[in-house]
Amino acid sequence: MATQDTMTKTTGNAAIPRNASQAERRGSRRCKINQLMRIRPSDPEKEHLEDLRGSASVSRSGVFFQTSEKGYEIGMRLFVTMPYSRDPSAINREYLAEVVRLDDLANGLHGVGIKLLMEMGMQHSYSFTPPPQQRK
Repeated sequence: MATQDTMTKTTGNAAIPRNASQAERRGSRRCKINQLMRIRPSDPEKEHLEDLRGSASVSRSGVFFQTSEKGYEIGMRLFVTMPYSRDPSAINREYLAEVVRLDDLANGLHGVGIKLLMEMGMQHSYSFTPPPQQRK
C-alpha cells in the first residue's frame, strides 16, 4: 500500500524526496491529456476573450493549459467548455471555473491553472439548417 506525507512521496517501496515548500496541494491526480477547450470570462464587464486551447493536464477538479492570451488574472471566473467541438452532433460540457495559478513559461506562453467550481450543464452545437427531406 502506498503512503504519502508532506515531506516524502512513497510509491511502493521507493521514496522520492519532496521539498517542504513543494507539498502536494491537489486533491486528485492529474493526467496529461490534450483536450480542446473553449474558455471565456464569466464576468460581462471583463474584456471579451474567447480562447480555444488544448489542455496540458487534467484532474477531476482542475485543468492546466498554455496560452498566448494575457487577460487572465488570479481569481478570475471563467466559463470553460470541455471537451469542445463545433460538430453539430457534439455534446459539450460547460463548467464555471476560477483561475488559481499563472506561470510565465520559457517558451513565451503563459501557463494557466484553473479550478473547476461547478458543472453548468451540457451544451449542444445546434444547426439551424433544415434537415434533409425524406422521400416517401
